[in-house]
Parts: sequence; structure tokens; C-alpha cells
Amino acid sequence: MKKILSFILAGAMILAAASAYADTKRLTMATGGTSGVYFPLGGAISQVLTNKSGGAFSVTAQATGASGENMRLVEAGDVDIAIVQNDVADAAFNGKAPFRSKLGKVRAIARLYPEYLHVVASKESGIARLEDFKGKKISVGARGSGNELNCRQMFEFYGLDYKNLEPIFLPYGETADQFKDRALDGFVFTIGTPNPAIQDITTAQDVVFVPMDGPQADAIVAKFPYLVKDAIPAKTYKGQDNAVPTLSVQAILVVREDLPEDVVYNITKTLFANIGDVAKAHNKGSEITLARAIDGVTIPFHDGAARYLKEKGALK
Repeated sequence: MKKILSFILAGAMILAAASAYADTKRLTMATGGTSGVYFPLGGAISQVLTNKSGGAFSVTAQATGASGENMRLVEAGDVDIAIVQNDVADAAFNGKAPFRSKLGKVRAIARLYPEYLHVVASKESGIARLEDFKGKKISVGARGSGNELNCRQMFEFYGLDYKNLEPIFLPYGETADQFKDRALDGFVFTIGTPNPAIQDITTAQDVVFVPMDGPQADAIVAKFPYLVKDAIPAKTYKGQDNAVPTLSVQAILVVREDLPEDVVYNITKTLFANIGDVAKAHNKGSEITLARAIDGVTIPFHDGAARYLKEKGALK
């Protein structure tokens, strides 16, 4: 009799576990290239959301071509959550270049952290200002990425375009490899600091961090208000003794519009309730705060995220 009861109890426990497993919402998060910040940070956020949700959902991070591709993946329903630049989200949602149509099925969860435009050139290239890029071989990021969009936005103000320089369309990792092999004169990364690929480059060779300042920077900000005047802090990278004037955008977390409100509410709540755990896994986690959760977000918030942010006083 005891054996029968034991089998019944064990069976009940298995069924309960299977039921809980079946109820777990399985989600995919689009991040970026493996050498950028989005991939490891997205992995950290995914792990924390999974571990701290009480079995409500399981999130898997996926490497992608970053912001532009991520917006399209969310719009198509191929992924559920994504990290994107705020300017790319704005362009996609409103159907502005380089997007040919509006991606209106994407909604915001929250702002994550600022990303700086790193403009880097080799010492031997002779590049000191952006105008010096003429005739040079420059990596502008993966085609259609937020990185490339930023290049298009700023180049015109410095008399540059894809006709008077040689644009190379590569993700961060491949850019770093080709730069170290002296196959590139320079590159532009829109990315958080410190970036491991740039750290690796600066330990192996001398580089020039090209500033973005003056009237051109003022004109860029006037035309694209989601870009702000900023500076890469001094000593962020080896040999970079002074702060480098530049522009920055914001990395934001977005989600499919058709995800249930309660699911997105719990994603938002779980993220902000466990920021300390994200920060332990990735230093950018320390820059994710409720106080700045809506900074730079120009697309609509998902109803679930909005409900949580309003409860916390972060959204009016």
C-alpha cells in the first residue's frame, strides 16, 4: 500500500511539474553581434528574467545584426523582445529611412543606458577630424543597423557620403579583426563603454579617437533631437587620456505589441526589481534605473510596461 501511495505521490509531483513547465511562457530576445554590448547584456537580462520570474517565463538571448534587424524581427513576430537604439526605433516606427514602411507593431518597455558614437582611426591613416575620412576605407557597421544609420546621419554634416569614402559594412567583431589586420583606416561604433573590442584594439595598437564637436555637432542635434551632445569619459581606453567630445543615443528595450499585457507587466516588474542581479552579470546593468526609464523613448510604451511604470511614478 505504501508503495502504491508513493507511486501516486511521485506521479502527482511529475504531473504538477509538467503542468508548470507547460505554463512557462517561452520568449526570445534579439540582441546584437557577439562582440558588442547588446549580446552579453541581453544574455544577462534574459537569465535574470528567467530565474526571477517564478517560472512564469523563460527568455533566451539570440545574436543578431543589432537594432535595424531587431526591429524587423519584432515586427514580424520572429522574436518577442529586443534591444535597439532609440533613434532606430523612432525611424522604424515612423517609416523613415532606412525603413521603407512603418513598423507599427513594436512597443517600448524602457530605456536601458546611453550609447556613445565612437569614431576611431588608425594612427597611420592620418585621420584627425571627420572630414579626413574622404577617400578612406571606413567600417560603418552592419548594413541597415543603427550603427550605419548614425553614420548616414552625421556624415552629411561633415561633407561626407558613400561616394567620397569607401564604406565597409561589417558587424563589430569582424570590424575589429579587419582593423587589427590593417585592412581598415577607421570605424564607427555606436556602443556603450567600455567596449571590449575597442579595448582589445587599443592594447595592440595606437589609435586616434576622432572628436565630434563644433557647429556640425550642434546642427546634428538640432535635426535629430534623440541624439545628444556627450563625451566618452577620459581613460575609458588605453591611450585615451582626455574626454572625447561625441554624440550619444539610448539603448532601449522593446517588445511585440501583441504580447499579453500581464506578461509584459511582469517582464518590466521583474527587470526593475532585480537590476542588482543584472549589474552583477554586466556592468551596464548599473545604468538601468527607473528614474531614467522613459529617457529618449519616442515610440509608444506597451500597455503592460506603461502600467508598471505609472505605478512606480516613472511615467505620467
